[in-house]
Amino acid sequence: MKNMASSLLVILVFIVSIVGCDTKESTPEYTKYSGSFYDTFDTIIQVVGYTRSQQEYDQYLSSIHAQFLELHKLYTTFDDYDGIANIKTINDNAGVKPVVVDQKIIDLILFARTWNDQTGTKTNIAMGSVLRIWDQYREEGISDPQVAKLPPMESLRKAELHTNIENIIVDEEERTVYLSDPAMSLNVGAIAKGYATELVARAIMEEGLTSGIISSGGNVRVLGKPLDQERERWGIGIQNPERFIALEEDNLLDTIFLNDASVVSSGDYQRYYVVDDQVIHHIIDPDTLMPAQHYRAVTIVTEDSGVADYLSTTAFILPYEESRALIEGVEDAEAIWVFHDGKVEATAGMKDIMKSHGATGVKVNGLKTEKKDSAN
Repeated sequence: MKNMASSLLVILVFIVSIVGCDTKESTPEYTKYSGSFYDTFDTIIQVVGYTRSQQEYDQYLSSIHAQFLELHKLYTTFDDYDGIANIKTINDNAGVKPVVVDQKIIDLILFARTWNDQTGTKTNIAMGSVLRIWDQYREEGISDPQVAKLPPMESLRKAELHTNIENIIVDEEERTVYLSDPAMSLNVGAIAKGYATELVARAIMEEGLTSGIISSGGNVRVLGKPLDQERERWGIGIQNPERFIALEEDNLLDTIFLNDASVVSSGDYQRYYVVDDQVIHHIIDPDTLMPAQHYRAVTIVTEDSGVADYLSTTAFILPYEESRALIEGVEDAEAIWVFHDGKVEATAGMKDIMKSHGATGVKVNGLKTEKKDSAN
């Protein structure tokens, strides 16, 4: 199932596509290079970078690949790896014993719990028991559309009894994680890819890459500014939910211009199956235990890709007034909401960086506040 769902993202070329990265642009010192790999987080990872040589770029790409491989092995709920205790290991030992894990797993769980406390329980990494049922039915529905059906609500409600995030016991001193409820499991799919992207971005900047883009599925992390002679800011195209292929600019909903920031989208067109001609997507509202139905897509801009990933899921699940209040209450966060009728709403700071509102990557627009400047 995970591979089939990932194929949809590959066909889409990723939810947020890079605009203007197919040209041979450079300064006298720097040339733009690009590459990709497809063996981590079940999606294509694309890396654009301005470096002084192909060799320098290849070294950065190799480092980025290695870091994503490590984080993929740590955060997966599907696979075992020799000598590695990962999220699956924690789930396998629910109600049995604490598991000694890498600090990167501890940090991910604490990050999720902190944001859960701050924003409510809409994005809950303890929802694994419920999401496992949905994964099973989605897999069956994709494999054989003739038998596609919804999970029984009775089964979902029984699984819901085992989703209390307080039953995740983290011992920071011993570096262990223990699930005290033997029937519960973790599912970090709503945050792991964005969180990992942020870790990799920060690490590669410390190694010396000052200008580039890391795109992991619907998660885009922009590093610095483009080092060509034309642009002040990177242009990132936002997928139009009504257009299946985002290969042409005409198929984009809009383009936003920014530097040193993250762009993450959540939508009903990413992973889904069809039941009685109805699209059943993968973003589940923990209150109804059914797919959230408020929007076609939500796109978030923040500096931190992990925060953007968390907020995009949470904002997608919440009704509009609550969703907008959430985003406006988070410093340096901006958002676009795309409704089922095609209506588009955006925060004021997001409008400042949207092409449809006059923004451009060639000329800095003089954004109004320090908050907006931090994303550009």
